[in-house]
Amino acid sequence: MPGDIDLKGIHHIELWVGNARQAAYFYRKCFGFDLVAYRGPETGDHERASYCLRQGSVLLVLTTPLGHLDPINSWLATHGDGVRDLAFEVDDAAAAFASAVERGATPVHGPIDIEAADGAVRKAAIRTYGDTIHSFVERGDYGGFLPGYVRHEIKGQNVGIRCVDHVVGNVEHRCMDTWCEFYEQVFGFHKFVSYDDKDICTEFTALRSKVMASADRAIKFPINEPAKGKKKSQIQEYIEFNLTAGVQHIALSTEDIIATIGMLRENGAEFLDVPDSYYDTVWDRIGEITEDRDKVKELKILVDRDDNGYLLQLFTRPLQDRPTLFVEIIQRCGSDSFGKGNFQALFEAIEREQETRGNL
Repeated sequence: MPGDIDLKGIHHIELWVGNARQAAYFYRKCFGFDLVAYRGPETGDHERASYCLRQGSVLLVLTTPLGHLDPINSWLATHGDGVRDLAFEVDDAAAAFASAVERGATPVHGPIDIEAADGAVRKAAIRTYGDTIHSFVERGDYGGFLPGYVRHEIKGQNVGIRCVDHVVGNVEHRCMDTWCEFYEQVFGFHKFVSYDDKDICTEFTALRSKVMASADRAIKFPINEPAKGKKKSQIQEYIEFNLTAGVQHIALSTEDIIATIGMLRENGAEFLDVPDSYYDTVWDRIGEITEDRDKVKELKILVDRDDNGYLLQLFTRPLQDRPTLFVEIIQRCGSDSFGKGNFQALFEAIEREQETRGNL
């Protein structure tokens, strides 16, 4: 059996989008990311343009095709804007790739050296659910983002995002266990927590979810699948608009969610609506928190508690016209769970959105 793959963390998340320049402007102006690097015709790449954005330790890459023959066009026609690559940083990309393939992963490409005048980085990649991939990025002592990119600094208004807390994947009916086994077998992840259709349900819809995590819990990947209900679940709606499995949302961590949500709302970010009635009973369930309760209610932030503490969270509406990818903002105050107490309020809010789209 090959040795364990030592993942140092998420290196970057790459999105394939129809217009990377406009998308970069959106993430900078709305979510406060800094534009830090660029690759495109001006740097010698005449096939694609990519913009790298940073906030805290989060690196987003937005890539768009420049010609009609680029296969990204087919990907975009199928899925719309969305996450293509959840890239891991590793010490040895060749060893990580070999181990992953020997453990059953499907290769995308073997180790390749990306070279430029200022150094080189080695990359390899494997497939995961849907048309999503995992790249292995071996940086060595390379100081920039990736070779081929040039520094291109435009500041955004930092909203307090620190790191990626977790990334959620939606998969087809009865495929959740298959992909959980994939992360267990290929990466040595363990099941951190699971929720069945009794935990995550409303009168009309339901889903099941398992959270797979690395040994140190630095990387957490919840996997959702639709469950039978009276009407179409949000997971099934996602699958139909994405045409396959894919990344549903990226959870971004902050240490001051009141300040972060306040700035995001001022910047024009649109969030799922939380009715005032949610706050009629939530404090009886949650108890005391450090944050101002009135501000939590005013900003319509969800709150939950477990044995280790509490968390505050809020979810954006989909970031594009297809109801697929969205963002979660989360602040953990001891809690290491995923807001089980908020499931009903959250999914009722999503159902209201589905109903307005005619997809419930």
